[in-house]
Amino acid sequence: MKNDTETTTIRARGKLLLTGEYAVLDGAQALAVPVRFGQTLEVGASTDVEKLHWKSIDEQGITWFSAVFALPALDLLESTSIFTAERLQGILAACRKQNPEFLSDATGWQVRTRTDFPRRWGLGTSSTLIAALAHWAGVDPYAVLSDTFGGSGYDIACAFAEGPLVYRLEEKQPHVQPFHFSPAFAAHMCFVFLGKKQNSREGIQRYRERARGQSALIDQISELTLRVLQAATLAEFSAIMLEHEQLISRTLDLQRAQDLYFPDFPGVVKSLGAWGGDFVLAMSEQAPDWVADYFLKKGFSTCLPYWDMVVAPE
Repeated sequence: MKNDTETTTIRARGKLLLTGEYAVLDGAQALAVPVRFGQTLEVGASTDVEKLHWKSIDEQGITWFSAVFALPALDLLESTSIFTAERLQGILAACRKQNPEFLSDATGWQVRTRTDFPRRWGLGTSSTLIAALAHWAGVDPYAVLSDTFGGSGYDIACAFAEGPLVYRLEEKQPHVQPFHFSPAFAAHMCFVFLGKKQNSREGIQRYRERARGQSALIDQISELTLRVLQAATLAEFSAIMLEHEQLISRTLDLQRAQDLYFPDFPGVVKSLGAWGGDFVLAMSEQAPDWVADYFLKKGFSTCLPYWDMVVAPE
């Protein structure tokens, strides 16, 4: 951690999980992609010693949260949101748990975070923050995640990834395999924002209740992930994604997003992450302009072409 007048800048990428939602928690292989959107952490020394001044700024340049912490105790002195401040306090404490010297001297600090995507998009405001803070503190971000929000950790793996990756947990340890996933049919795929925020913890609880004892599910999802990576055509890729979608639908006893909102869509719509919430992946042989117009007429104005969202592999 630097202790001078220079500014340290760390940018962490957001994420999307294309396969393996829920089952990735239990060791299924999952295809994850880092996205072009992310969060930047800017850190500089302050003349206000023994205090950490924090400001969070959104994609429109508006400060949506600010706080001041006393150092080295990390006591909250003031904030615009007690809830957000306590969650941030927990992340900082988790970093210090691994590195006792983190924020432990008399230096004053000024920290700014800036997201370049709407926070409601669900691309990882928390995971990008954890990854960036852990990088600043020089600690293991997976351990910080475990001590705070929990989860599989695929989002942490995406934060500094240079392209798509296959992610799995083995004995609770993350295994990350970069994979050159660059589908030739990507022009016929797009991400549509549903804007129907879901509680990820509730979704995980539902999965835990309904998937208990279904050991075959993990192997099935892993197999589907591998098949997705090998798909040569849009038709093959879409068929595998539909099979994945139907399997999770049966497991959770939940309706698919396509059945709920887009039953007449000429293609396949797959849920991503907590079902029914943020983005879905739409696949169709129709022209991209036609697809965008279809979703616009349905009231969904955010439709991003595949490569406008995903970081292309090198």
